[in-house]
Amino acid sequence: MKKTAQDELRPEYDFASMTGGVRGKYSERYRQGVNIVRLEDDVAAAFPDAKSVNNALRTLNKASKSTAKHV
Repeated sequence: MKKTAQDELRPEYDFASMTGGVRGKYSERYRQGVNIVRLEDDVAAAFPDAKSVNNALRTLNKASKSTAKHV
């Protein structure tokens, strides 16, 4: 007999009795795609938060574009 995912769930996981769930709540966001990048530990240690990483990358991107124009 072939097992299904339903066969493997514990009895205490009764999703039918759970309330408040919304089917497809994040489906639109998922369709738009995500872009997650994992920083190496030494690089991550240099930045206190995601905002500072984004600011540094924007600055680097802007500098590289202006340098490329002059070459």
